[in-house]
Amino acid sequence: MSKVTIYHNPTCGTSRNTLAMIRASGVEPEIVEYLKMPPNREKLTELIAQMRIAPRELLREKGTPYTDLGLDDLTLSDSDLVEAMLQYPILINRPIVVTAKGVKLCRPSELVLEILENPNFGEFIKEDGEKIIYKP
Repeated sequence: MSKVTIYHNPTCGTSRNTLAMIRASGVEPEIVEYLKMPPNREKLTELIAQMRIAPRELLREKGTPYTDLGLDDLTLSDSDLVEAMLQYPILINRPIVVTAKGVKLCRPSELVLEILENPNFGEFIKEDGEKIIYKP
């Protein structure tokens, strides 16, 4: 099995569900609690590039200083948005999962199945009771 890394927030249900799905696939991932150990500029920009998204797509609004910082200003540059995420890691949406098959923001959590080596582990019940069955 190849290495899997999850940028995780243990207080987030989506992040916990994603971690549980990774483990159900037979992998114990490297867990990076990004609020305690935030990525540096190089790593954050690398993750954004690997996900093929714009920095704005990684911003989390709910429960963050997004509005107070004026991040809804569409004239802000990608560099400005990355800088805000570096200063306030809570702005980084989660969970981000890195595998040999790709890097993905896993919202909803079942998106992780697209990049796991062994996603066909049967039925999975999310914390809210939703049943997930992998269908390639």
